[in-house]
Amino acid sequence: MKIDKRHNYKIVLDTETAPCDNTYEGVNPYNMFVYDIGWVVTDRDGIVYEERSFVNADIFLDEKELMKSAYYANKIPEYWEDIKAGKRILTSFYNIRKALMQDIEDYGVKQIFAHNMRFDCGSLNNTQRWLSKSKYRRFFPYEVEICDTLKMARQVIAKTASYRRYCEDNGYLTKNNQVRLTAEILYRYISGDECFEEEHKGLDDCLIEKDIMAYCYRKHQKMEPKLWVSA
Repeated sequence: MKIDKRHNYKIVLDTETAPCDNTYEGVNPYNMFVYDIGWVVTDRDGIVYEERSFVNADIFLDEKELMKSAYYANKIPEYWEDIKAGKRILTSFYNIRKALMQDIEDYGVKQIFAHNMRFDCGSLNNTQRWLSKSKYRRFFPYEVEICDTLKMARQVIAKTASYRRYCEDNGYLTKNNQVRLTAEILYRYISGDECFEEEHKGLDDCLIEKDIMAYCYRKHQKMEPKLWVSA
């Protein structure tokens, strides 16, 4: 594909993780190792130019006992099927990051998005530090803005009366009577597909998260997508 450098390309990324120990209670990014990472090169309209799907061999293969504690460990056989079919690439974390850096360079990407990016960024950094014995401590390059579609949804979607009604009608409220903003619920809302279920695999989930991003941009409202993390 011919790359138009005048175009404002973005990357939407998603990870799947397994807890590395019992130090932290609950789901904490600094207690997680990434075994699945996928991303799409897209734009603010949600058009996809590239799809990438990787399985991190350093965790998926080398930490088999740890993988048993992954929240979606039941999907491990599906990963093997996808790897054999060529749908996902099994390789080292080093090679995965190298592929991401190449897409950033080739497409002139200035922003990387994830839904609840604080978790993805923290988990990627944690995996990077552990595998490199802290020689390398940051997964994303400094020159790229780290952005969050969850933050965008809070600013654009959550405040609307229609989304409040939608959550009330479908039982999507928290114990504190706040609207829920998971990627699955948001995608059900913007797509109108109430039967949709999130796949909970890297690339698959990117494809709905880029639609959440594009939906927020289409509203042309003032918002700040950047997430500043000290990691």
